Amino acid sequence: MFMFSRNVARSFAVAAVAVAATAAAPSFVSAQAAPAANATVLKVGDVAPDFTVTAVTASGVDAKPFKLSEHKGETIVLAFFPKARTSGCTMQMHAYRDKYNEVFKGGKKVTVVGVSIDEDSALTSWAKDDKLPFRFAADVDRKIGVAYGASAGTGYHKRYLYVIDPKGKISYVATPFRQASEEAYTELGAAVTSAQGAK
Repeated sequence: MFMFSRNVARSFAVAAVAVAATAAAPSFVSAQAAPAANATVLKVGDVAPDFTVTAVTASGVDAKPFKLSEHKGETIVLAFFPKARTSGCTMQMHAYRDKYNEVFKGGKKVTVVGVSIDEDSALTSWAKDDKLPFRFAADVDRKIGVAYGASAGTGYHKRYLYVIDPKGKISYVATPFRQASEEAYTELGAAVTSAQGAK
């Protein structure tokens, strides 16, 4: 009886280890069905994922949320950045401000949207203090960042930039956007001009 009980106990122990190992093993089927958020890769020619978000300017929160699909016919520049008022982001947004007429045609049929996880109040005050003449999107839940591959769902956004042509397709990608490079702004201006001529 003792030998039998000891064998039974050993069998249960082995079974328990097997069950634990199975539970810990990755599920290849579910991984393929639901890829990691940071696996999103958008490229030139892709249809830009639609989104709706609270948008702000230096004047405050827009009365109506910004919905991408409602802006067809415009060239949209989505500029993801880590955090308001940090040195690299300030350099980038000041360059956008100072080159607004040159790079973004003074906003004529070109809509620039800076996207970060900052609260709308932080973005509004920054836009007002630094006289930034374009919109910002408060992507606090990171949904836009995930859709565009700039976020894995946690942490700050990567410094990714997309130009979306008037038909709603991505026409230029900079991952990352090189905010300290003069050439990056020249390339961006050319990309905006090219997008405006999309057929």
